Amino acid sequence: MLEVKGLCKHFGGIRAVDDCSFSVERGSITALIGPNGAGKTTAFNCISRTTRPTSGEVWLDGERIDQLRPHRITRLGLSRTFQISRNLADMTVLENVIAQSRVDGWRDLFKPAMSTFEIDKAMGLLDFLGITRIAHEDGSNLSYGQKKLMDLAALLMSDPKIILLDEPAGGVNPSLLEEIVGHIRRLNDQGLTVLIVEHNMDLIMRLSHRIVVMAQGTVIADGRPDEVRENPAVLDAYLGGVLEEAA
Repeated sequence: MLEVKGLCKHFGGIRAVDDCSFSVERGSITALIGPNGAGKTTAFNCISRTTRPTSGEVWLDGERIDQLRPHRITRLGLSRTFQISRNLADMTVLENVIAQSRVDGWRDLFKPAMSTFEIDKAMGLLDFLGITRIAHEDGSNLSYGQKKLMDLAALLMSDPKIILLDEPAGGVNPSLLEEIVGHIRRLNDQGLTVLIVEHNMDLIMRLSHRIVVMAQGTVIADGRPDEVRENPAVLDAYLGGVLEEAA
């Protein structure tokens, strides 16, 4: 479904992403992992076009998207979350979720701020995630984990075919983390393709069908969780050669 070819993003002399290539199979949960500074989030930003890549190509369902604007990419079926919730603090959870609905351009000027269809759809998603009780809470009153769930609901308002989740477990307590894992699994069972960046290796090993490993801006390994776990290049990237020195 998603193919990244020779993706590069340079900031001056820094090659944050350097000739990065990988693909995401339709219907899979694919993890993009790597040590801090590996270029994972920058790659996410280039794929979703919140950052313009220096070079390379990104293809979604056979259509090149790296030259499109973010809203066009969303309309084609790719949506993402961010490490830090970007909710609007002076709006309710329901309003935040609806704010990320698909838009029809100037036609929306003649519609209510929140249509009955949008409210019903948003409430259905909040119910799916088990957070209808906070639908009318201000975004500023939410816990970190609740913000993550709200972001996930907002993501689904655009009817995506593939979702990019940037550290959905970051800062979330263990019990809520298991809820989030369950939601991701259910969405995947319903046919949604998932690409996830996460530092929680236990979660990644349990959840992912396939893992892509980045280091210094490029892909160093790609395979099943059991293959990646035993890959010497991956161990070296994470541990900085400690295992080799100990041997």
